[in-house]
Amino acid sequence: MEYRCVQCGFRIKTLFVQYSPGNIRLMKCVNCKAVADEYIECELMIVLIDLILHKPKAYRHVLFNVLNHERTHFQGLLWKSLVGFLVLDTYRSLLVKKPEEEWGTSMSISSIFWIYRKMLMDVFLGNYMFLCSFLFAIRSLLKTSAQFSRDLLLAVLISSYFKILLTAMMVWEFPPAVIYIIDLFVLSSNTVALKVITKSTMNRCIGACFIAHAIKFCITQAFA
Repeated sequence: MEYRCVQCGFRIKTLFVQYSPGNIRLMKCVNCKAVADEYIECELMIVLIDLILHKPKAYRHVLFNVLNHERTHFQGLLWKSLVGFLVLDTYRSLLVKKPEEEWGTSMSISSIFWIYRKMLMDVFLGNYMFLCSFLFAIRSLLKTSAQFSRDLLLAVLISSYFKILLTAMMVWEFPPAVIYIIDLFVLSSNTVALKVITKSTMNRCIGACFIAHAIKFCITQAFA
C-alpha cells in the first residue's frame, strides 16, 4: 500500500513513524522535501474547510491517504457512496419538482404515484447516463485503465459531498436557484478530484466533467 504526498502527489510508503501512542513523527517527501501529509495532525474541520476551498492537497489527503485505509473494503465503500449519492440526488429532484407540481390534499393517489415514479426514473436514468458518460469521457480524454476507472468513480462520488448542503433546505427556505448553485459546486469539486487522481490538465478535466453533467441535465430535462 502506497500513500501520496499531498503537496506534489509523489508516492510514499509511509506518512509517519509512531514511537509511542500519541508520539509520532511526520515523514517528509523525498521529491519536494515538504511534510508528506500535515493533515494527519489537523482537526477534521480543517480538512473540510480546505475541501470546500478546493485545495488539491486536501483532496489528495482524502482520496489517497484516507481511502487507502479502506482498500480492503473498497467494494463496500463504493456501494455506500453510490447509495448516499442517489439518496441526495433523489431529494434534489424532489426539491426541483415541488414548485412545478401541485402538491395538495386534492391530489389523487395515482397522481402522487406518477410523480414519484417519474422522479425516481429521472434520478436513476439521469445518474446512470452521468456515470456512463463520465467513465467514457475519462477513458477517451484521459486514457485511463478499467481498474483506474473504479478509483475515479469513487473519487467522483466522494467529491460530490456538496449535495449534503441540500439537507439545509429541510430547515430553511431557499430560492430554487440555490439548487443549481450547489450543482456548480459539485461540478467544480468533481473537476478538482479528477485532476488530483489523473494528474491531467485542468482543461481536460473540466471537459470530462462538463460533458457528464451536461448529459445528465439534458436527460433529466427530457423526461421532466
